[in-house]
Amino acid sequence: MNPGRTLLGAADGLLDRVLCVAGAVLFSQAPEFMQQYLQRLGGHLDEARFQLAQFQRAATQSGLTLERLISQTTANADPAVARLGGVMTDAVQRVDALEQAQSAILHASLWTRPFVFLRHADSGIAHATWSIFKPAVPTTTEGLVYALVGVAVLLGLYHLGVKYPVSCAVRARARRRAAPRAGEAAAAS
Repeated sequence: MNPGRTLLGAADGLLDRVLCVAGAVLFSQAPEFMQQYLQRLGGHLDEARFQLAQFQRAATQSGLTLERLISQTTANADPAVARLGGVMTDAVQRVDALEQAQSAILHASLWTRPFVFLRHADSGIAHATWSIFKPAVPTTTEGLVYALVGVAVLLGLYHLGVKYPVSCAVRARARRRAAPRAGEAAAAS
């Protein structure tokens, strides 16, 4: 028995276990991050709706629709007042964008949620979420699925990207070394 080979086998087994745990822990945090992101997104949406409601109230008190108030304000000769029309338009667009993002993420399936999240994520909200992110122990089916995917991804990367190429290179080197010896043995016979 070769002690070096036994030690390498034990190290390889340990590395596999470490990668399994690391993959499970890292990937299982994705649902928690998305949940905390959705909470922040909801807060931004509530604030945007509040701002839009104030503009709507001002329009109603003036006997106008919001669209008409925006149109009249934007067309105003006073540049400061005209810019307020842009602020109201931005508020309408912000509410629409946040509502669409929230709905898309909430209604995505377990398998499509990470992709939908990435497509609809607001970088400012994501950064703010990350800055106060608190990891959690996943107790949901989604957390378990993400953990299993993490195990498979990290083990796959290790076995296909590191272990397999190295073992192929070692076998090729051993064959190259064995080839001259086989030639010498044939010549000696």
